[in-house]
Amino acid sequence: MNFLAHLWLAGPDEGARLGAVAGDFVKGMLPGDLPADIAGGVALHRGIDAFADTHPAFQRSRERVTGPHRRFAGVMVDMFYDHFLAAEWPAWHPDEALPDYAARQYALLAAHRHRLPPRAAPVVARMVEHDWLSSYREVDTIVYALDRIARRLKRPDAFLGCGEVLRTHYAGFGEDAGVFLADAQAFARRFKTPSGG
Repeated sequence: MNFLAHLWLAGPDEGARLGAVAGDFVKGMLPGDLPADIAGGVALHRGIDAFADTHPAFQRSRERVTGPHRRFAGVMVDMFYDHFLAAEWPAWHPDEALPDYAARQYALLAAHRHRLPPRAAPVVARMVEHDWLSSYREVDTIVYALDRIARRLKRPDAFLGCGEVLRTHYAGFGEDAGVFLADAQAFARRFKTPSGG
């Protein structure tokens, strides 16, 4: 559910950005009726997730998450990295303020909501209503987002104390996020979809 990073890594292509969001709602083989541009974005989303799973900085961050949170370390780190991307947005995307970038993504998602998987609709509506992308700058928003994920997992205490984990290791997570985001950006630029695009 780290929408900001996936949207940013998808670059300027609208279909890739739609696929970046759809990637959390399309499981297994890509449906044959999924538009090719969105399918390419879903493939990139999955490629980025696989890249993260093997990246040394991402692994280092996961190792900082211990105890009862360990099982969900990957989800926590994904969200923590969205926080650092948002908090340091001018360094990563200097040509456009985060609120303006977020507004453009919301407009794109609204204009093409009929092309997204049906399960995405309520999540995208909440994302727009509560301006998730801009609000990721705040640690409390990340904690709230993880709490919402825990409820969907039917494990309400899964992320209890996650804010303290982030605050305790803030500098380390931030350093790892910087390394990972730079490498993920290079990976995304080189990525070729299964159809060759």
